[in-house]
Amino acid sequence: MDENVAEFFRRTILKIPMYEMMTILKTWNFLSENQLQTINFHQRKESLAQDLILLCEEKPASLDDVALLDVIYTQVHRHQKHWNVYQMSREPDEDVDLFDLEQFKRSFKKILQRALKNVTISFRVAETNAVWIRVAWGTQHAKPNQYKPTFVVYYPQTPYAFISCCHLKSTVPLLHQALRVASKHHQIVQMDLRSRHLDSLKAIVFKEYNQTFEDHNSTAPLQERSLGLDINMDSRIVHENTIEKERIRRVTQESFGDHPQPQLEFAQYKLETKFKSDLNGSILADREEPLRCLVKFSSPHLLEALKSLAPAGVADAPLSPLLTCIPSKKMNYFKIRDK
Repeated sequence: MDENVAEFFRRTILKIPMYEMMTILKTWNFLSENQLQTINFHQRKESLAQDLILLCEEKPASLDDVALLDVIYTQVHRHQKHWNVYQMSREPDEDVDLFDLEQFKRSFKKILQRALKNVTISFRVAETNAVWIRVAWGTQHAKPNQYKPTFVVYYPQTPYAFISCCHLKSTVPLLHQALRVASKHHQIVQMDLRSRHLDSLKAIVFKEYNQTFEDHNSTAPLQERSLGLDINMDSRIVHENTIEKERIRRVTQESFGDHPQPQLEFAQYKLETKFKSDLNGSILADREEPLRCLVKFSSPHLLEALKSLAPAGVADAPLSPLLTCIPSKKMNYFKIRDK
């Protein structure tokens, strides 16, 4: 096995948690069951990596083989990436062809390899039928950097793709061209929707969050869950303002539904407005440039946090549509300007 490939393999093994090691290696399917049984998985990870390198030298493992292992690891740990959502479109009168995976691969590779001499491209189809693409970028004079690849998750027969942040901005137009042409679309645009949680982004753009995030574990009635009531509470406790609480529950349900929300970490609002005043001689009124400010709401689970504000008494119900429309608008980046 090439020295650079061996180092790439070693680094990939070192970032895999030990409790996932066997599962990921079996999914990779490069090493046989008998070979894996000869390995001591209770030793230090550095020693384990060296033992696995020795086994991979028997075939030996190629750069494409190790890149595939990295794809499998990234699929498991997809929440470690920052994902941008892109929407593609066809011409109005253009027919939709059946998706051909092999043709898609050939077309995607052809465009990148024609523009760049050094680039590594790997494909893997996930259980959800999503096509995962890993691109390691090089230049005309430098080998691809295998430690800063770009990942693309494309769902065939849909206009949506999810792309991890590119370290080289110059490669973005080329990647977009390859994806657009290979998927037979006319245009590709970036949506104002970003997150680490790829599954939640997918649920939002495909409007699956009513089903995907449905909570089947709770048997308490919706009213009791929403108001935080305990059916086993002391019967002597009397709740005040039950009519108002019921109104808040109903308004919150109308805004968010009765299902758990897709997971996003933030929502960002950019405000741009002109100062308006009837007073003459006002400094701000004479200002030609608009006033600008940025407001960012952040939370490990923003939509669930927003959903709990009114029932907790922290905010009035209903919340502003700018906060409740995030899933329906498919946005968590907003620009607010004067009309």
